[in-house]
Amino acid sequence: MAACVIRRTFLSTVNKYNRKHAISVLNVDLNSRQTLNRTRLSCSLFNVQQKRLMSSRPEGKVLETVGVFEAPKHQGKYETGQLFLHSVFGYRGIVLFPWHARLYDRDVSPATESKPTEPPGAHRSKEVKGKTHTYYQVLIDTRDCPHISQRSQTEAVTFLANHDDSRALYAIPGLDYVSHEDILPYNSTDQVPIQHELFERFLKFNASKVPPFIPRDTLQAWQEKNHPWLELSDVHRETTENIRVTVIPFYMGMREAQNSHVYWWRYCIRLENMGEEVVQLRERHWRIFSLSGTLETVRGRGVVGREPVLSEEQPAFQYSSHVSLQAPSGHMWGTFTCQRANGGAMFEVAIPSFSLESHGHRDSPYSFLF
Repeated sequence: MAACVIRRTFLSTVNKYNRKHAISVLNVDLNSRQTLNRTRLSCSLFNVQQKRLMSSRPEGKVLETVGVFEAPKHQGKYETGQLFLHSVFGYRGIVLFPWHARLYDRDVSPATESKPTEPPGAHRSKEVKGKTHTYYQVLIDTRDCPHISQRSQTEAVTFLANHDDSRALYAIPGLDYVSHEDILPYNSTDQVPIQHELFERFLKFNASKVPPFIPRDTLQAWQEKNHPWLELSDVHRETTENIRVTVIPFYMGMREAQNSHVYWWRYCIRLENMGEEVVQLRERHWRIFSLSGTLETVRGRGVVGREPVLSEEQPAFQYSSHVSLQAPSGHMWGTFTCQRANGGAMFEVAIPSFSLESHGHRDSPYSFLF
């Protein structure tokens, strides 16, 4: 029994309510396939989401069927060309290729495999077990970008430009990293189901394949050329009072400035409310340790100019930022100050300590596209 993927032209997010019900429909699919003879279940998912979404949609907008849900993979990985909905942010996307990262989850114990010892003064320094976890490089459908921009940056994957301005950055819009469990796979008969300027450069339709979108040679060449700047290697996670913080650092390259070397990293942070109580992020407090021996403290209101509210309806907020050091490695850690609903109490949420490691590459890819 197949479940239709419903595209909301007013897309905001697939909240926890919708995710639970979408997955429950898929479970019905798996358990009832023999008895129901693969009958299309378009109305069941429609009715579940209609109750939550139709009342808030802009006048004149409609729901459109864009494909058919597939069962999520609990074993193995998704292949290049897999269409999906993001289970948290709700956008449509397509998988380009996987990354195998090491996930260091401070909520899991005991620890048997650890990262190097954190610097003195790091927040609740302790050994953390690492396990392999799959993420995917994906393209986001540009039609959905305006609807998720308040919850997740759609130009978060940035790169150093290769010219005299050592601080110049550029971005590839609609490029993202998605964890395996955030993939809600679906299929479509549309030969161009995702709108993105790189879709037809990287992928082509082949009806004899599953999924029917196969990589072009340009995708492999692009991945190989830019591997050092795209690679996802470590993921760090910690939960405080039902607020989970996930951090993914990326090395961007080195530049020379005023007769010294400056090393650059970007880091992606996702905050997710795992509970029922509404909270709002108010402040950030960072500690940045450099191998050169310096320890910097950074405080400020909110993040990237925002003070996001995390609720059951919109539980997550994701953003990226940058840091530079005059040393090839360092550490960062800190806290977010959050406030409970209706002017309630403040509390501190830990940002897990993470390493800033360089790869020994001098240059970054100014000719990033081709």
